Amino acid sequence: MKQTQRAAPDDRAHRGDASRAVPLARLLRTLFPVALTGLAGLASAQDSASGGSATITLDPVVVTGSRVESGSFDLPYSVDAVDLRANQAGNLGVNASEALGGVPGLVIQNRQNYAQDLQISIRSFGARAAFGVRGVKLIADGIPATNPDGQGQAASFNLDTAQRIEVLRGPFSTVYGNHAGGVIQLFSRTGEGEPRIRANALAGSWGSTKLGIGAEGEQDGVGFVLDASRFDTDGYRAHSKTRRDQGFAKLSLKPDEDSSLTLVANGLRQPETQDPLGLDWERYQRDPRGVAPAALEYDTRKRIHHLQGGATYERRFGSDRLQLSAYTGRRRVTQYQSIPAFVQIPTAANPERANHAGGVVDFDRDFHGLGARWIAERTLGRGALTITAGVDYDRAEDARRGYENFSGPTLGVKGALRRDELDTVTSTDPYAQAVWKHGPWQWSLGVRHSRVAFKVDDRYIAGINGDDGGSVRFSETTPAIGVVYAIEPALNVYASAGRGFETPTLNELSYGPDGKFNFALAPATSRQLEVGAKAFVGDASRVNLAVFHIETDDEIVVAGASGGRTSYQNAGRTLRRGPGAGHRIGVFPQAERPRRADLDEGRV
Repeated sequence: MKQTQRAAPDDRAHRGDASRAVPLARLLRTLFPVALTGLAGLASAQDSASGGSATITLDPVVVTGSRVESGSFDLPYSVDAVDLRANQAGNLGVNASEALGGVPGLVIQNRQNYAQDLQISIRSFGARAAFGVRGVKLIADGIPATNPDGQGQAASFNLDTAQRIEVLRGPFSTVYGNHAGGVIQLFSRTGEGEPRIRANALAGSWGSTKLGIGAEGEQDGVGFVLDASRFDTDGYRAHSKTRRDQGFAKLSLKPDEDSSLTLVANGLRQPETQDPLGLDWERYQRDPRGVAPAALEYDTRKRIHHLQGGATYERRFGSDRLQLSAYTGRRRVTQYQSIPAFVQIPTAANPERANHAGGVVDFDRDFHGLGARWIAERTLGRGALTITAGVDYDRAEDARRGYENFSGPTLGVKGALRRDELDTVTSTDPYAQAVWKHGPWQWSLGVRHSRVAFKVDDRYIAGINGDDGGSVRFSETTPAIGVVYAIEPALNVYASAGRGFETPTLNELSYGPDGKFNFALAPATSRQLEVGAKAFVGDASRVNLAVFHIETDDEIVVAGASGGRTSYQNAGRTLRRGPGAGHRIGVFPQAERPRRADLDEGRV
């Protein structure tokens, strides 16, 4: 088997930094003072006539970014917490797009195609994904929903049991390692109170129904949340019928007064999901509910079976904490595509078609991971210091096969074998973060070293289709730094900077311009900068403003498409920049606000 090695990215990412400093500085000088002036005026208005009941917590506690509980108002980056308990009434609870549509800087498109999942991008990271989620890290109850290679699926999120979703944008996303152009993290409810049972039934257009039953509460010191649901729809378009079954279980225990143990398991089953494919503009104008003819010819469809479980253990040692986590799971996917039969059959004029992987994707994925984290709180000088140090290990192993999507004249069936390989991706990532609070200042520093290894064991060698196996390794250190300054108790300004890292996914490596694995494809590296301000306006409103600037070297872009396969290449350099704004309406009691004296004395 051929072995291919690639060194860590060189210093090309640093070339030309001086020439880019002028436009960046001009951008910040132009936009940031305007934003700050506007916020200062809003903060001084102090409209205290809210008088209503609290509907939204304006300073929610979040852990995404700092990995310890912190008020989002005091963090040097853009992070939002969406309370799903207030979002569940009247919604199907099937797609994350139901809850995240209003988050600034995030674009989430529900294409009503359950064979392709949602398309999610944060500040354009992830925009190139034709299916699944890339460039954005997905995490559910501490278990990654993103593989080590960066490919993720939001369909495994169980919204019926979710308490909140946190969305992190900006430089501190980079301390989550590979493919962390942004981070979306879901937290499920913890069983509390008297045991109770609930049931729900929803129905809507296009034959859409959802039935669910669940139980939660606490009994003999054990908190539990259980849920099972079935969603059916005929779809808005023809040939888009699907069924989705989901199950969820969470147990919360306290072995002793200094420790806690949480066990989580969830599953997703889509036994037959039809794929209507895309329409060209002319066909869409004639019939927006129509279907591509190839979808009917090849009966394009997808089957998914996904099951995972994990455990998190936390123990306190005085003011310090040790957190241990482990997870494992299996995902099985079979997908019938509409790749024409003729592009898969080699001829004397086109012998390279022997390298085609076929029109049926079939893989079994086993994945698991471990994590360990130590959180220490100390006094440093006249301030409070929190240090977090840990390591994450993740591994995914795909037994991947490809078949022709025809047998003789019959289309849309599993035909001859065209691909058989074992794909393994592992990542080992140590990291450390520190937060120091002193008076009106808060400094944050984080660093992560990611090592991602790909290995392909090719088991299908026939004729001119030789051994395409090999291996490649990437590594990168991704630091981030941020600072917050409290100008007034209700007005914070901040700045942060970080370096990001994004490897190709297995799918992007799978098809080079010659139809073989593209081990020459390099990871993309980015440099991110964000400045912003956050202000409470009276007791019922909070405004966030930010300006960001992102430069990326070796951006992974489409090189071409042929025979139903897309190949990728590295671009030279890309630039993303712009303003972002967010506004929250709720109640922030005056008694809970920090006072200037508290800020000066370092008590906040």
